[in-house]
Amino acid sequence: MRDAAPTTIYLKDYTPFGYIVDSVHLTFDLAPHATRVKSRIAFRPNPEASDKTFFLHGEELKLIRASIDGAEVTPDVTDKGLTASVPDAPFVWEAEVEIDPGNNTALEGLYMSNGMYCTQCEAEGFRKITYYPDRPDVMSTFTVRINGNLPVLLSNGNPTGKGKGWAEWTDPWPKPAYLFALVAGDLVAHSDGFTTKSGRHVDLNLWVRPGDEGKCAFGMEALKKSMKWDEDVYGREYDLDVFNIVAVDDFNMGAMENKGLNIFNSSAVLASPETSTDANFERIEAIIAHEYFHNWTGNRITCRDWFQLCLKEGLTVFRDAQFTSDMRSAPVKRINDVIELRARQFPEDNGPLAHPVRPESFQEINNFYTATVYEKGAEVIGMLKTLVGDEAYAKALDLYFERHDGQACTIEDWLKVFEDTTGRDLSQFKRWYSQAGTPRVKVEEDWADGTYTLTLSQSTPPTPGQPEKLPQVIPVAVGLLGPNGDEVRGTEVLELTDARQSFTFEGLAAKPVPSILRGFSAPVILEQDSTPAQRAFMLAHDTDPFNRWEAGRALATETLLGMITRDAAPGSDYLDGLLAVMRDDALDPAYRALMLGLPTQSELAGMLHDKGVTPDPMAIWTAVETLRQATAQHMQDLLPRLHSQSLVDGPYRPDAEQSGKRALGSAALALISRLDGGTQAATEYARADNMTLQLSALSCLLKSGKGEAELAAFYEQWRHDRLVMDKWFGLQVALASPDRAPEIARRLTEHPDFNWKNPNRFRALMGGLAMNHAGFHHASGASYELLADWLIRLDPVNPQTTARMCSAFQTWKRYDADRQDLIRAQLIRIAETPDLSRDTTEMISRILAG
Repeated sequence: MRDAAPTTIYLKDYTPFGYIVDSVHLTFDLAPHATRVKSRIAFRPNPEASDKTFFLHGEELKLIRASIDGAEVTPDVTDKGLTASVPDAPFVWEAEVEIDPGNNTALEGLYMSNGMYCTQCEAEGFRKITYYPDRPDVMSTFTVRINGNLPVLLSNGNPTGKGKGWAEWTDPWPKPAYLFALVAGDLVAHSDGFTTKSGRHVDLNLWVRPGDEGKCAFGMEALKKSMKWDEDVYGREYDLDVFNIVAVDDFNMGAMENKGLNIFNSSAVLASPETSTDANFERIEAIIAHEYFHNWTGNRITCRDWFQLCLKEGLTVFRDAQFTSDMRSAPVKRINDVIELRARQFPEDNGPLAHPVRPESFQEINNFYTATVYEKGAEVIGMLKTLVGDEAYAKALDLYFERHDGQACTIEDWLKVFEDTTGRDLSQFKRWYSQAGTPRVKVEEDWADGTYTLTLSQSTPPTPGQPEKLPQVIPVAVGLLGPNGDEVRGTEVLELTDARQSFTFEGLAAKPVPSILRGFSAPVILEQDSTPAQRAFMLAHDTDPFNRWEAGRALATETLLGMITRDAAPGSDYLDGLLAVMRDDALDPAYRALMLGLPTQSELAGMLHDKGVTPDPMAIWTAVETLRQATAQHMQDLLPRLHSQSLVDGPYRPDAEQSGKRALGSAALALISRLDGGTQAATEYARADNMTLQLSALSCLLKSGKGEAELAAFYEQWRHDRLVMDKWFGLQVALASPDRAPEIARRLTEHPDFNWKNPNRFRALMGGLAMNHAGFHHASGASYELLADWLIRLDPVNPQTTARMCSAFQTWKRYDADRQDLIRAQLIRIAETPDLSRDTTEMISRILAG
């Protein structure tokens, strides 16, 4: 177990490693509880380094022997690594260690999943495999020999030899240790091929457990689309002879971009119409693209240190968002990204876990794989592209790949290519990487004699460790609408650089209606005084798809806040405006389905808190339920037609066209179920021929207080499919009424299929409980206690998953004193647990301190 009092690591203290690694040779003799790893590593002094201490990271390793240039040595070994005296000249380090993958429940380093050997080395898992400078700026070529009696033996790079019981792999491209991968098991391959733009053939394999072969076709097609898209849009060609993907059941993350051997959580790659929803298919397509795109933005060019994590993750998230926008609907993708950003990153940015896109310090790097690094990091890339334009962005990326191929880089390296290609000074823009928090942009308007003046002011609230904030560069995309709804000025990007700044538009015949922050051009909170009538006007007429949706969302938000704080009735502006949009059959069905959505209850709690109102989770839940009921009644004549539009001709396809129709039909069915008590949903469940429709109907039944028979039938039908059973666990608690959620969750923890050591199953149940806002914040505190019980139990087994689930408590100071006392008691109980991991210790400490 790691120590519970870790040291803090600071960005400012970075120094290069004292030695360059020229080559790495590894030999694995696999055994479940006594795997031997032999390493032969060629080192030479680094002329750029002042500190020549020879320290190799190593944790949970049994050192058998070590030598330097063939001479046995006895290094100084601790639980963190070893040090030794080495020559001031090139030398060869050799070591042999023993590890226990069978008992490695933390799923870091080399571990076993259902009889298969698997690795996860990002961020610092390689040190659990052998002694090595486990840091991203140490890059080398790797040759790996695997000895074992399993039929499939895989590692990074290209295969260079094999025989009975062994295989050898060589990766010719220098890489840091976090990109190392090894898989050995009884696997079957779904194979295909791809021809690159230069005419090279690449063998493609998707390796799965026997029985999962029928769930591979979509993932393979997504991989080929990704490879083609990266060539067409970014000019990036794949650089090895083979690309392997392996599906693993026990995996802490979604997937990992190891060079040439991507390892995927099974949920992020296996799909079939019978077992996967449309949302699953889209997620799989995006994750496969994301990990493939890392081949250049993360692998060929990597991070100098872990503080630069957003350099690879933010950029690659932005690239996979571009890909999904091209494959599907760009407006729908943008809206979904903003929904996710507001649900996950905004609370993080405005709470005790706030940190800059590039953190200044950390205790446990695993805790910084966050929405801020990934999603806000991607938003920063998007803003930069908006500011410089598409052509300049493309030129800068070409220079980035040319200048830094094979290097471990920093944010400064990234911004410098843009400064060199555009001549812009990006020193102020760089504050997006160093300042935490979500900026607020306030809007003021003035109209006189044909001139419209828009005054924008920016401010960012204090965050932990950063009480004062400087103005940032904020691209604000603005269009102007005339009184009749016509667009009198197209979209222009205003650059807000000062704390307060005015922009004028002249020669207008009438006072315009501004459409501000089009496309959500910056990750900010827009503070704009407008009436419900103005919002309804934007909902009816805005030509920007995002802002049209945003107008509807704002109307819904204002309606809900009025219902919560003033006991107001649902307003006609929202209901009538929504009805008009739903009647427009020319609109994308997926877009109309999004229009029917409401802000999350957690999001509403945050808005109330920002207004100085203590949120009452039950009052929020009641308001949301009341508005949904009012919407169903207001649209009851239209709902059958909307639902009928979900019917598709021909066989199931998970493409944008069919998925959009099913999304609208499912949204309509949810409203219909409020009027007929679930009668139609029961019919839909009985005849559903794909998981999207089956799960949609089951959800409607559960929300109607029915569906017990269907829930039992669903279990019997799918009990042997582990990924579908994750849905079964999560759905019940996420959709439970607030008074029943804690008890349903507790009862499900006692179910024989609740394998709490499997990250997917644990997240499905406990994540579902945390998503049930009113149920999680039940006044009894039962949900708080239940989650704390399981976090304490899981921590010694899997610290990473435990620490990430702690974020369910991050907004605790929003709520009333009684709930705060209940949560504080559980946080303290977790913190005082003996031998608590450093992952969880850091998270709980930050949450308590916030």
